[in-house]
Amino acid sequence: MENFCKNDLVNPNWAKHGYIQVYTGDGKGKTTASLGLAMRALGRCWKVLIIMFTKGGDNYGELVSFRNLSPQIAQNLTIIQAGLDRIVYSDNKNKKDEEEIKKGWEIAKKAINNDEYNLIILDEANIAIDLGFIDVDEVVDVLKNKPEEMEIVLTGRNANKKIVDIAHLVSEIKPIKHYWDTGIAARKGIEY
Repeated sequence: MENFCKNDLVNPNWAKHGYIQVYTGDGKGKTTASLGLAMRALGRCWKVLIIMFTKGGDNYGELVSFRNLSPQIAQNLTIIQAGLDRIVYSDNKNKKDEEEIKKGWEIAKKAINNDEYNLIILDEANIAIDLGFIDVDEVVDVLKNKPEEMEIVLTGRNANKKIVDIAHLVSEIKPIKHYWDTGIAARKGIEY
């Protein structure tokens, strides 16, 4: 495992362009898809930043998994939680939510502007924008001016049309059937 990245090229010449991806919709799997992409990129020695907007606390299985990656892989991963330990909706949002999310956005902007990572995942950024915590026009401006080779992913419901319009890949995850509809609660290891 030592030096597994030695011969691996990050974004080889035939694929130098980085894209903007959006995973949105009311279905389950937006964050899961982006974290799978993070694992794939880490396996190719990419430097990865994940900012989890609206998600604080320690009760996420993915955080446990990421903390236990091999040192060779973990050195390329940074995770920032920019939210309180609760679910944020339009009817319970408050000033502290806004402060945490804005701190996360400032970190994201700096990382994008400084070209510090190959892949940046802005988890639940669509929700943060939809709730009015992050200005959509500012996000669009930052995304339009991202470094050429950087890949950026935004997840969350209610993706703003302005974000969708500039994205190169948009996947809408649509619920067809969900066991939650029968009263089954979120399950550890599956939903969190």
